[in-house]
Amino acid sequence: MKIIAISGSIRSSSTNTALLYSVAALAPKDLDLTIYKGLADLPHFTPELDGDTLPRVVKDWRTLLEKSDGVIISTPEYAYGMPGVLKNALDWIVSSGELVGKPVATISASPSELGGSKAHASLVLTLTALAGNLVEGGSLTIPFIAKKLNASGELTDLNTVQSLKFLLDALVRVIIDNRK
Repeated sequence: MKIIAISGSIRSSSTNTALLYSVAALAPKDLDLTIYKGLADLPHFTPELDGDTLPRVVKDWRTLLEKSDGVIISTPEYAYGMPGVLKNALDWIVSSGELVGKPVATISASPSELGGSKAHASLVLTLTALAGNLVEGGSLTIPFIAKKLNASGELTDLNTVQSLKFLLDALVRVIIDNRK
């Protein structure tokens, strides 16, 4: 089983990326969970490039998504929305359809009390437009994220660990059900 995890942040000390590493640590050994690190490499989306001369990095992005059984996206909130680099990556798959029907789990974490709920809503709206299969039980907003990580970026809050485990389990269940 292959799951691609995507952080909406390209910051080296991103709390959303740290959360994805926590999810990876919770994954069973037979689950191949890969954290995508090419978000910043994708060119700005323009329909003129979305054709026969598609940039190699975009082809690779699409192939990675196509070959995955499921996706987890964790995003911070910038100006009440998801970061532009994440929206750009999702724009690159509007016409090609790699997320159509694919099980997707979503996370938003923020230092605020709202947990990035506006970014999360923006992400869900975009994923709905892309016809992703938004997994029931696979949605999580995490407030006050900085208080839940230690200085090394490791998740120390047991309730959040448990919530991430539930999210991963929900995603895996849908992937298994889709194989039947």
